[in-house]
Amino acid sequence: MDEKTTLTDIRRRVAQFVAARDWEQFHTPKNLSNAIAIEASELMECFLWLTDAEAEAAPNDAEKRDAIIDELADVMIYSLSMANAMGIDISAAIRGKLARNEHRFPPEMWRGRARVPRNSEEIQSELEK
Repeated sequence: MDEKTTLTDIRRRVAQFVAARDWEQFHTPKNLSNAIAIEASELMECFLWLTDAEAEAAPNDAEKRDAIIDELADVMIYSLSMANAMGIDISAAIRGKLARNEHRFPPEMWRGRARVPRNSEEIQSELEK
């Protein structure tokens, strides 16, 4: 499905869903950002108290997989609703953010590393490695 469905198609479908219920009035940046955070928390709850191995195996359990899919979809739906409500071209926003991250995290420096330096001293230390 991902190969055939565009982000524009999904965004349009989300907008239709919201409009059919007259929910635009509730889709303020504050409410939508709260909804995204709440749904992200519910996604996190799917993995609460699991070991790393159990979390990696969770998608193989039908019940857990369904819960993960639902919560991930909720995060995406509210994110697209926020883009719709704020008139943000989410494709351009994602491309722009990836370009900034490409510059910020060059692969030759960051391949296999997950920890981001938090201050200028840590950045300098990383550059010296």
